[in-house]
Amino acid sequence: MINRKENKKFAVILSGCGHQDGAEIHEATLTLWAIHKNGADYQCFAPDIRQQHVLNHISGKEMKEERNVLIEAARIARGNIHPLSTYQADAFDGLVIPGGLGAAKNLCSYAADGPECTVNEDLVRAIRSTHRAKKPMGALCIAPVILAKVLPHVTLTIGRDEVTAGNLNAMGADHVPSRQGEIVVDEKNKIVSTPCYMLDSRVDQIGKGANNVIQAMLRLC
Repeated sequence: MINRKENKKFAVILSGCGHQDGAEIHEATLTLWAIHKNGADYQCFAPDIRQQHVLNHISGKEMKEERNVLIEAARIARGNIHPLSTYQADAFDGLVIPGGLGAAKNLCSYAADGPECTVNEDLVRAIRSTHRAKKPMGALCIAPVILAKVLPHVTLTIGRDEVTAGNLNAMGADHVPSRQGEIVVDEKNKIVSTPCYMLDSRVDQIGKGANNVIQAMLRLC
């Protein structure tokens, strides 16, 4: 039986809602599921900023409207979400960043700038403070590019996409190829990553990857 008396608690960093312009909903939801399934708890965070753009998820075309990343991410968190600016590493046992293009558009500028991207300042602070505290971090799908940009000499995976893997290497990271549901663990830096929809994956494979990430993070706590 799971002992919940000494629950670990993870911060989950969301980037909106919807895989084309925000957080990938399957990855985010299955991360939350995996956290609870493994006897831990979570708190969701997102930056209180304007979303880069809004896309129609049927046609893929840009829509003439503006949305806020925090408000959109609240759809996934069922309203229980805090601004990323309030994150404090000492209040959590680690942090997790699900993917989706919002991670590459709203949390950083990787989608437009590649290896020359910039990362949201509140997220930089969150990552560096968590790393200094020697607490584990998880990154799903495209989110590993953020850790590669912020932290030196980390080992990560985004699956098998050669262009993105090359960009990770250009940012100073070491990329390890992986398949659906697999994880890569950087023991030294306490970073766990999995490719998710960077590969042609099914929802059950996303769940397997998320669960493997959380189990590895709990081991690293």
